[in-house]
Amino acid sequence: MADTAARTMIRARGRGATSASGAGPSGRRHPLVATVMVLPLAALLVVAFGGWDAVVLQASSVGEMLGR
Repeated sequence: MADTAARTMIRARGRGATSASGAGPSGRRHPLVATVMVLPLAALLVVAFGGWDAVVLQASSVGEMLGR
C-alpha cells in the first residue's frame, strides 16, 4: 500500500501544469477563467434575491452602518 501511495504522489507531481479548473502550477486561476466560472451563479443570485435593487439597498445599509 505504501508503494502505491508513493507512486501516486510521483505521478501527481509529474502531471501537466494545469488542471481541469484552469489553475496553474501555483494553484491560481486566470482572472478571466474565474469570472466565467462565477457569472452564472451571480446571475442566478440576482434573479433569486430581487435583482440590483436589493444589492444597492444592502450596500447602502452597510455603508450607513460603517458610518459613511
